[in-house]
Amino acid sequence: MAFCSRLFSSSKLYWPSLLGRSNTVFPLTSFQKSVRSTSSSAQEDDFFRSLPRAKYGGRHTVTLLPGLGIGPELSQFVKQLFRVKGVPIIFEEITINPAAEGLEEMDNAITSIRRNGACLKGNVETRSLNPAVVSRNVTLRNTLDLFVSIYHCLSYPGVVARHKDVNVVIVRQNTDGEYAMKEHEAIPGVVECLKVMTRPHAERLATFAFEYAIARRRKRITTVHKANIMKVSDGMFLEVAREVSKQYPDIKHDDMIIDNCCMQLVSNPHQFDVILTTNLYGSIIVNLIAGLIQGQGLLSGQNYSNQYGVFETATRNTGTDIAGKDLANPIAFLSASADMLYYLKLQEHANRLRKAIHHVINVDKIHTRDIGGNALSSDVFAKIYEHM
Repeated sequence: MAFCSRLFSSSKLYWPSLLGRSNTVFPLTSFQKSVRSTSSSAQEDDFFRSLPRAKYGGRHTVTLLPGLGIGPELSQFVKQLFRVKGVPIIFEEITINPAAEGLEEMDNAITSIRRNGACLKGNVETRSLNPAVVSRNVTLRNTLDLFVSIYHCLSYPGVVARHKDVNVVIVRQNTDGEYAMKEHEAIPGVVECLKVMTRPHAERLATFAFEYAIARRRKRITTVHKANIMKVSDGMFLEVAREVSKQYPDIKHDDMIIDNCCMQLVSNPHQFDVILTTNLYGSIIVNLIAGLIQGQGLLSGQNYSNQYGVFETATRNTGTDIAGKDLANPIAFLSASADMLYYLKLQEHANRLRKAIHHVINVDKIHTRDIGGNALSSDVFAKIYEHM
């Protein structure tokens, strides 16, 4: 990643490569500066911020977390594709044991992402039943402050699905909400789970959503919530979204309760443009839309902090039952790879990969079993090689 594309200071961050606007500034509040992971310190963050991104011989170094299930085989396909097609990427591969209770492997992965600035990721599981062992995915998001996930839910014309011409962007909260992982047993048989919502984080997310909408020429943002029941937490999230919307008069803003939103998505997803929502609701909505457009193996997800980008499949399906059988749909992982290339400003390579994906799915119609075809993973990759 070109270091000059992000101009860091102690109080401001510029997002030209993601939002496409060279003057987009996200000031960091004193609250945000004070929030640090238990596994990192302010000194460590400042140190990594001061370093240029790892780039050797004109090649970008990217952290690769294959994860479990189909992740390792898809990772190998992508590594081979990039090598054969001359994509200037060197992968630093790190394996994380899902059964381990220690954080050594996770710390190694986080250090690698801090050094490289970008990560391509399979589904990393946490199989320990010990309540003290925090989800690896949540640890990654919180430690790197990956405050936002973006999912562009776009249907493919060549895939038979319940709805055609769907084009919805989900902007999902990553570091607040129900996934705060703050649970305890107050007394035997009574468990409490805290939903954490903070105004600075809500403001940052809402501002990002509106800036994203402007940069991508989107016209409408719908904030999805449950403020009719969770009047304080979701109520504040909705209040902040409404306040921020006043700064963007060209973007229409409305809101919808999560229950109604799910029904409306099933009946008429075309009414939505950008959905801004909290952590848990976002996870539900993305999986719902994926089902509507047959996109479980097609959609990718992007996670961003002020410094890092982590790219993965949109739905967290490990695919253990088909692992190693050459049956997995690789399109979602390839799409995540294209997202990563755009983030690294390798537009030519990203465009070639996007066009190849489009041609394979919509023209050649080389479809794996999950989208109604009989093709193998290797068949899809062979056609991707051909069209790139």
